[in-house]
Amino acid sequence: MSDKATDSKYKVIRVEKTTPPTGMLGDNWYLYVIQKGNLPNSIMECKKTGTLKAVTAHAKDVANTINLRNVKGGRK
Repeated sequence: MSDKATDSKYKVIRVEKTTPPTGMLGDNWYLYVIQKGNLPNSIMECKKTGTLKAVTAHAKDVANTINLRNVKGGRK
């Protein structure tokens, strides 16, 4: 059974080690990907430095913030 409310929420679909953005130093960069449901045109890819645990927590917080802003009736 599919829950439409869950399907329409943004969620972290991947966090993986990556190269630094152009001009940035360091070797502890991660790429995180957030997607709304299964919509191929709603994918956000971002890079952040830190530990895997910290970047994953950050990505989940970003997804949660976006979901809260998209609640019908305005921001909460």
